[in-house]
Amino acid sequence: MAISPKKNAARAPAPVEPDLDSEIPSVEEAVAAVVEPAAEMQESVRTALEKGVTESRAAFARAKTSADEAANAFELSLAAAKEGAAAISAKALQALRANTEANLDFMKASFAAKNLPDLVTLQAEFARKQIDAVSVQVKDLGALAQKTMIETFQPMKEQVAKSFKMAV
Repeated sequence: MAISPKKNAARAPAPVEPDLDSEIPSVEEAVAAVVEPAAEMQESVRTALEKGVTESRAAFARAKTSADEAANAFELSLAAAKEGAAAISAKALQALRANTEANLDFMKASFAAKNLPDLVTLQAEFARKQIDAVSVQVKDLGALAQKTMIETFQPMKEQVAKSFKMAV
């Protein structure tokens, strides 16, 4: 049983002919359909980049200001340390001078002593006076050193506190 070609032709689907009545988009419309979303995306990227640049500039300005303030605080600390060291040195030299004069006075007085009991009494009195004097000198130097340390580190302490406040 052979199948005739006419029967097969009847069974095959009919070829689809293009609908010439439907609109085919023009090249300009196709380009516009692609360009418009690309332009929107380009604009959103540009906006994001501009925002990033603006925020980066602001962050740089804040960092520069903070660095300038830290440098200023460091300079103030060094100036206070220098002044404190000079004051401590002057106080130490004053104490050294007073102790040297007291020792020389004791030496003069010991040469003028007429007997051993007078020398022992003179020595005891000198030792007591020197202990009192050295005690006062050490107390004064300690107070001056403490004051110097506070004045030295105060600007840095304030700057660190300010920096942490800004960061939070």
